[in-house]
Amino acid sequence: MFNAFYHVLKPGGVLGITDHRAQPGTNLETMKQSGYLNQDLVVILAQKAGFVLEAVSEINANPLDDKQHPKGVWTLPPTLRLGEQGRDQYLAIGESDRMTLRFRKLK
Repeated sequence: MFNAFYHVLKPGGVLGITDHRAQPGTNLETMKQSGYLNQDLVVILAQKAGFVLEAVSEINANPLDDKQHPKGVWTLPPTLRLGEQGRDQYLAIGESDRMTLRFRKLK
């Protein structure tokens, strides 16, 4: 996917990534099941495609999200996959902890 992004961006173009952030060291199978992605893996894949990491922001971070939910990220709002079960608890956590990354395609 990052190769496709790189191909369509003009030199100097910017790629922004915001996604659910897994705990460091989370394995691929857990990422698939939980919907959370390992930030280090995202950076490595983007760099392998030719992008340079320019900035990391914590603007979408949520320290209340421990990432240990029965239905993964979909347990939290806005999806609330468990319906009424634990609803107040998950609403109190809020939306998932997210990485926000800015990459650039060099000129």
